[in-house]
Amino acid sequence: MFPNLLSSVFSNAWTFALALLLLGLSIFVHELGHFLAARRRGVKVERFSIGFGPAIWSRRGRDGVEYRISWIPLGGYVLLPQLADLGAVEGQSEVDISKLPPVSYATKMIVFVAGAAFNTLFAFVLACVLTGIGVPENGLTATTRIGYVAPTIELADGTKAPSPALQAGLRIGDTVRTIDGHGVKDWNEVQFSLKLGDGHTDTGERRVLITAERDGRLIDFSLQPQLVGEEKERKIGIAPGCELFVLQIDPGSPAEQAGFQKGDELLRLDETLTLLPEVVQEHLDTARARPVIAHVLRAGVERSLTIPARPAAKPTDNFGFGFATGLRLTHPSPFTLLADQVKLTFRSLWSFLSPHSDIGLSKASGVVGILRVFQSAAEAGIRAALFITILVNVNLAICNLLPIPVLDGGQMLFATVGRLRGRSLPVNFIIMAQSVCFVLLISFILYVGFFDVRRWVRDVQADRAEAAAHAAAPAKP
Repeated sequence: MFPNLLSSVFSNAWTFALALLLLGLSIFVHELGHFLAARRRGVKVERFSIGFGPAIWSRRGRDGVEYRISWIPLGGYVLLPQLADLGAVEGQSEVDISKLPPVSYATKMIVFVAGAAFNTLFAFVLACVLTGIGVPENGLTATTRIGYVAPTIELADGTKAPSPALQAGLRIGDTVRTIDGHGVKDWNEVQFSLKLGDGHTDTGERRVLITAERDGRLIDFSLQPQLVGEEKERKIGIAPGCELFVLQIDPGSPAEQAGFQKGDELLRLDETLTLLPEVVQEHLDTARARPVIAHVLRAGVERSLTIPARPAAKPTDNFGFGFATGLRLTHPSPFTLLADQVKLTFRSLWSFLSPHSDIGLSKASGVVGILRVFQSAAEAGIRAALFITILVNVNLAICNLLPIPVLDGGQMLFATVGRLRGRSLPVNFIIMAQSVCFVLLISFILYVGFFDVRRWVRDVQADRAEAAAHAAAPAKP
């Protein structure tokens, strides 16, 4: 198991190094916010560390601050003995706190919130860069139009069940407008809304409410999603669709013989809407024993082409054309990019907390999972890497403000309660709460890390099996 994973990591060493750099930079920005705010407000800074535990590298600066990189890459910290006693996490302070002046409530709140503020600012700067260089988008990701409705779907236990979308009456060509009352503007939002949904019927069955547009009318559908795959994610059996333009035609191929030309927009095969390349291939495979009428749009005029019967053809045979799905660069507002990630983060948190959701702790991502996402994004290019960095920084900002001891939000909660009651909370209580939460946090990180590694290994094995199958397959004519 682990040799395959290590082989995958080191075969893409540069992308893994970039992933480490981007994650480390995100953590550094967060701690830099605390550091600069503390220095600005006159708070004693004893240590600035990336990572926890013993130091890999350490140096004492002229400002008296110890700068270090530590062995456990689960975050970082700025040791501020006047603000919080986090000895169990950050190591014991060597400063005599009694000789330091007290810190005001306003200063505590400013310093604690500064980390999240810097992550948000960093994310906004990256969003501005991404707006400038453009976000890659193709027709299949930019749409909410349904291009395929599966007749059946394979459940988590390997059995097949009727497609919820087909049973509910969704059709190819329908455009999804809302899911459970939330508007969706692209296919990624459609997938996330289905996966993060927590709707149930009165009898306890899963339910998702979809509003779709058909022929200018809005129609409401009630579906019962099924749990699919090893991750047991909610699925209903649909895929995206968009206009298909013929990009290339192989000389001497059935496509050329049928009269297709480069630039044709394929509208229908017989009376089946063709909004997805897989639908085209499936229709041609199932109808190869008879002629097929292809309706195309050429120079603004609809034409009909006859594809002759191909009774000797095999499902793996190449028909001879490729399609373009409209790859382009868009330049969305940085505010839109940031707002979308904030909305996604809050919806994900809600799904984790909802008792009706199918999103359990095993589906969360820890350090390993985040590194894997960073590495995949780096392989896809700098734009994808920047996009994921924005998402991670938004997540760091929001999650660190949760009112949980050892997190910034927990320290803000302690300070606020102390302010309201007129005196600080007992030190022993704070230490106990932080120690318990630290143990729970480490347990959570190890728990999700196990599933992160298992997912990564499974995907590496699947990719290798697919590559081996392609290598063993006979060449297409």
